[in-house]
Amino acid sequence: MPGQLLARGVCRHLASQGFAVIEEFTPERGKRVDVMALGPNGEIWVVECKSSRADFMTDGKWRGYLEWCDRYFWAVDQDFPTDLLPDGTGLIIADAYDAEVLRMAPEEKLPGSRRNALIRKFAAQAARRLQLLRDPDFGLTPY
Repeated sequence: MPGQLLARGVCRHLASQGFAVIEEFTPERGKRVDVMALGPNGEIWVVECKSSRADFMTDGKWRGYLEWCDRYFWAVDQDFPTDLLPDGTGLIIADAYDAEVLRMAPEEKLPGSRRNALIRKFAAQAARRLQLLRDPDFGLTPY
């Protein structure tokens, strides 16, 4: 899927900048962000990947993600009409192999309690995914 390829490029780039990344992260029930990144200084970025104009135009839920990050970005390919993207958000141009931040998102610092809860959830989701890679039956057996 094109959006997943953009996410892969975004994750590769952010990882090269010292971020830990998770694709399809759920900050709370009913919300799923394409990429959540935890920076070297504890900053939290959300990146939504849009593969086409139609993909962007049908996504009305992105504003609900703003309260879950310090910086919010769109990741699109080089042919995307970037004039559609809202002001006050970051812009990343990506492909399946890499990405580049073209416009830094403004910083809206999370409250400390929310940041702490998100970092714990980030760690728990990452640990579960790693365990499932090592033991595919892990989620099937109650421990």
